[in-house]
Amino acid sequence: MATTIDDEIQQEISQHKILVYGKGTKFQPLCGFTMETIEFFRQFGYPFEVINALENPPKREALARMTNWPTLPKVFIDGKFYGDTDILGPMAESGELQKLLEETFAAT
Repeated sequence: MATTIDDEIQQEISQHKILVYGKGTKFQPLCGFTMETIEFFRQFGYPFEVINALENPPKREALARMTNWPTLPKVFIDGKFYGDTDILGPMAESGELQKLLEETFAAT
């Protein structure tokens, strides 16, 4: 049975506590914003995954539709969409993000 792109995205989101859909991969980012997001998450020390949405235009379109966020990267934490570092940066500064990550990974 074939899955839809939406099903594939939901499966990916459920498999990773921190998931970044970006341009390129964790080890070969293809844009500055994706690289910035990777560096941002490395500072916290929690495992995260980066999926290259650039290589799959239908998936990229589905993600934009699902999140109402037209640009990459798109960050999901514990299944919830958070936008990108423009949103997460202030959360980190206030301590809210560290608390969220601690709670997310305590449930492991």
